[in-house]
Amino acid sequence: MKESIKQLKPYIPEEPVSALQARLGVERVVRLSANENPYGTSPQVREAVLKYVTDHDSSQYPDGNAGSLRTALAKHLNVPESSLVIGVGLDEVITMLSRAFLTAKDSVVISTPTFSEYALNAQLEGAQIKAVPCDAVTGAANPDGMLAAIDDTTRLVWLCNPNNPTGTYCSVSAIREFMRQVPKDVLVLIDEAYIEFVTSTDSASALPLLAEFGNMGLMRTFSKAYGLANYRVGYLVLSPELSNYVQAIRLPYNLNSVSQVAAEAALQDQAFIERVVAANAVERRKWEACLDELKLHYYHSEANFIFVEFPTAEKAQYVADYWLQAGYQVRSGLSPKWLRITIGQADDCKKMQILLKECLV
Repeated sequence: MKESIKQLKPYIPEEPVSALQARLGVERVVRLSANENPYGTSPQVREAVLKYVTDHDSSQYPDGNAGSLRTALAKHLNVPESSLVIGVGLDEVITMLSRAFLTAKDSVVISTPTFSEYALNAQLEGAQIKAVPCDAVTGAANPDGMLAAIDDTTRLVWLCNPNNPTGTYCSVSAIREFMRQVPKDVLVLIDEAYIEFVTSTDSASALPLLAEFGNMGLMRTFSKAYGLANYRVGYLVLSPELSNYVQAIRLPYNLNSVSQVAAEAALQDQAFIERVVAANAVERRKWEACLDELKLHYYHSEANFIFVEFPTAEKAQYVADYWLQAGYQVRSGLSPKWLRITIGQADDCKKMQILLKECLV
């Protein structure tokens, strides 16, 4: 058995909503712990999926190249089709990148706290993780600290933007300045899983920087703003040369046909994304106003969640349990004293804020 795997703990998925309802004895549970889209998916997705399963035979393998989706993505992003690697969610993309570029002699640099899959996959390859703490007050990443952590062993740098779980956003100009100082033999991966939710600028994505820096890749997912978490579709944009290298280890037929159809239909309905982003921004502002009123420390979010600090770890857990008894599940355990709250629909946000005030009286 591999020592790198023996040291890991198996992933424990969240309790299914139906089981949670039965255990708590409540009629309704709103899961606000996984940053899923509370507004569902575009109606066009349902129509496309139903048409596909009606018209096609499921006994045949899917298009192993995801050709139609690949063409649609390339057109949407204005990038060559050869620069795309499409995976079963970003989990698979992160696994492929780690497997392709890391050995036990290597290291990765991350900001912390951040998405746990970066470190997990580095550990699986036996690589060292160099974690650079974010700013404790603002939650912002520390680019100077990350640059200082890079050495001759560093192969990958991961930057989640907006970052999960802090929700903080790093500007394109700041990323450009960072990239100018990163050695050319170090690959920097910008994870834009939540980029659609950024409202502080009209040009939030680092996509244009791919033309300037050959050692940069960009990742996105259909799980968040597009509401396709159940379909598991993520993708990577990389130079065609590096993309071809990563493609060599992609499993054949990795993305099923229904997921391909759903993602392409979702991509075509940008009006749905605009409505989701606008609604999320309104409720995000209301959450920040509530937290300001209660004098709770939080990080300004540009995502569809908000990361809140409580006076003690016990208080944070009490609040999480109080919400849960009322049918609202949030994420605890990511950092002591902190809760991550997915921003739900207006009525649910209002009820949660009333409950929070009751907890803190």
